[in-house]
This record gives sequence, structure tokens and C-alpha cells, in this order.
Amino acid sequence: MSSHQHPHQTATAGGPRPASGRVPLSVLDLAIVPEGATGQDAVRRAVGLARDLDRLGYHRVWYAEHHLSPGVGSASPAVLAAAVAARTERIRVGSGAVLLSTTSPLVAAEQFGTIAALHPGRVDLGLGRAFTPPKDATGAQGSTQGTGGPLRTAPRGTTGPRVVEGLYVPGAPPSNVNDSVLRERILAQKRIVGASRTPVSFRDELDLVLGLRAGTYRDEHGTPYVSPPVEGADWDLWVLASSPGESARVAGELGLPIAANYHVAPSATIDTVAAYREAFRPGVLDEPYVVVSADVLVADTIERARELATPFADWVLSIRSGVDGAIAYPEPGTSPAWEERPEAERALVADRVDTRIVGDPETVVQRLETLRRATGADELLVTTATHDADDARRSFELLAEHWFASSAPDAAAGAVVAPALATTP
Repeated sequence: MSSHQHPHQTATAGGPRPASGRVPLSVLDLAIVPEGATGQDAVRRAVGLARDLDRLGYHRVWYAEHHLSPGVGSASPAVLAAAVAARTERIRVGSGAVLLSTTSPLVAAEQFGTIAALHPGRVDLGLGRAFTPPKDATGAQGSTQGTGGPLRTAPRGTTGPRVVEGLYVPGAPPSNVNDSVLRERILAQKRIVGASRTPVSFRDELDLVLGLRAGTYRDEHGTPYVSPPVEGADWDLWVLASSPGESARVAGELGLPIAANYHVAPSATIDTVAAYREAFRPGVLDEPYVVVSADVLVADTIERARELATPFADWVLSIRSGVDGAIAYPEPGTSPAWEERPEAERALVADRVDTRIVGDPETVVQRLETLRRATGADELLVTTATHDADDARRSFELLAEHWFASSAPDAAAGAVVAPALATTP
């Protein structure tokens, strides 16, 4: 346990509102690897994209940490953030998130403290957790013995679809708690990645980071520790959360900003934000600050956007059920039609397909405003997956043009947003 006072963030959690009056808009980049390309291609394109995002007015760009997934090139958020910070002028850079199952909080803080020393006031350290295998029928984690039981609903957020302030909130996807293939994949990845550390409580790990930055950290024996790259570091600390559990609660208790993952677990986002706000106490920040993420794809026409969106279901399916994790992103036109897929496949990915925001700029802006209104988000974080990097770049360009230039609608306006599948011919 540490003993220290939590310093305020060295920079405000949010950026200035655009001239349109809308909340700031930021990007989560996974460095998607499309079929026919390499991871090296994806990394180079990510750095080039960041320059465009800087020019277009996005507030921050974050890089995720994914390992051993053929379709995701973002494996080293600190390295990408450092490279991008050196090649951009204004945009904030950071992690969404560094995983504390693979990287210790000390190492993460030192990595981003080093970046912040060179680029003060532009760095975000986002922390999260992963590599938790599903429990087997006995409740034990890590077992590779499956019993072939029925699909069960994961206890995340609501158990059924609903509409909140015009926002479609799906039910949680079915999850086979006895899926031995999924469990073994996660355990095998842990072994190869070398994720052998056993994290302590999330509160203690965040206390360590904050204590080292404040220069007041002492361990449970009262021994002081100092990390020169971390002490006084000019970065902002963030917590990423996909459920209304420990991460959301601890972020609130410490007065930290939170990023809630509507693009990963849309069924739980409303509950995640509510849990965070309920737990919030003034600490690092005086008031709560919420970023909400969303999968977004914009094209010049609705028809073109839907065409580009067709591989998404295959990609999500590979993440949730495949042996190798996210596949290289497929080419449009190579995926089966939605109605031709087996019912079990559709059930497994429908929550993410239905809540992906796809369309022309006006449609996407309207749906993002609905997401902001329903969650009370102070900022939105968009992520875009396409086969062709130029389509992703065009999507960000069109969104920026319409988000930053046009006037924000009345907060009470907006029709109910139906799931994407319901509007697909």
C-alpha cells in the first residue's frame, strides 16, 4: 500500500470544444493489418495517419496493446506514441491501453514518463487489464477441460436490448463458459507473451503510479522508492473499462478520468459510466471526465459505407471465437451475407455489428451525438477498421469536416437510433 497525495493532472483531461460546440473527438488506432499486407506496413501507415489526424483537429490518438493477432499491428503503445509524438505538433498521444497483465505499472509509467519528458503536455498513459481466461463449469480459471455446455450470457451490464436516450444498447453476447478452445488460446498467448506477472489489486497498481509521480511512494514496509522518469512526469493517467466492475469503481475513487468501451462491450457501457460516476470522489480531477469509444465508418454515401463495412462481422467473429485471434482484415465482398450466416455466429457478433456506426457523414454525426447524449460523454473516441487504409483515412477526414464545422444539435433532439442491421437492405 502506498502513502501519497494524488496530484492533479498536469494537463486538463479534456481539450477545448470545437467551434461547432461539440465535445472533442479523438481516435483509437489498432494499426489494422489487412489481407495482403504486413505488420510493418500497418505500423508505417499508423504513423502517417497520425499526421493527418493532427492536421484534421482530432484531440488525441491512442494505441492499443494487442499481441499475436494477425490483424492488429498495434502491440507496443509506448513505441508508437513516441514515434507519433516526434512527428506531430499538437495532437495528444497515448495508450488505450497498456495491459497490466503484460507490463508492470512501473515500467509503463517509466515508458510514458520518458515520452512526456520530450513532449510535455501531450501524453496520456491509459492502463487496463487483460489475459483473463473464462472460468470453467467449476468456477476455476485457466482450466482447459471443457464440458461442451450450452451458450450462456456473460454477466456484463444489461441482459437484454434496450434504448437509452435514443441509443440502442444491445444485450450481452452469448459466451460459452466451457469453451476449452478459447481458454486454451488465452492461456497459450499468456505463455508466449510471457505474461507471468500476477497483478495485485488495481487500486494498488494505480496508487504505485501516482505515488511515484508525486515522489511520495513507500511500500508496505515504509521503504521509499524513486523513479526519475516518473517523478513529476507531465502525462495524464487514464483508466480503461469495459464493465461496471473494479476498474470503473477504482477510477472513480481516485478521481481519475475513464474511457468506457462502447466499441468492445456496448451492452455494459451505460452501466460502466454510471458505476464510475457513483464512485467518483475528487482526487486527481475535481470532477468526473468520461470518454466513450465507438466503432465508426464514414463514406461519401450510405451505400458505400455499408459496402466497406461487410468484412467487420468476420473480423469480430475471429476475435471472439477464432483460434488465432483477430484475422487479417478481409476485403469487402469476400464475406457471406448476414442472413446467410449460422444463427450462432450472428448471435456472437450482433452486439458489435448492430452498434457500429456506419453511414454518410450526416448519419454518423447524428448517431455519435446520440451516443454522447445517452452516456453524458465529455469526449468521444472513434476507431475505424477497413481493408484499405485510404478508406479509413477518408472516413476520419469526412467525420472531422462535419463534426468540427457544423453546429451541434439541441441535446434533446435526435430520433431513436436503430441497430445497423435493422437499416440494412
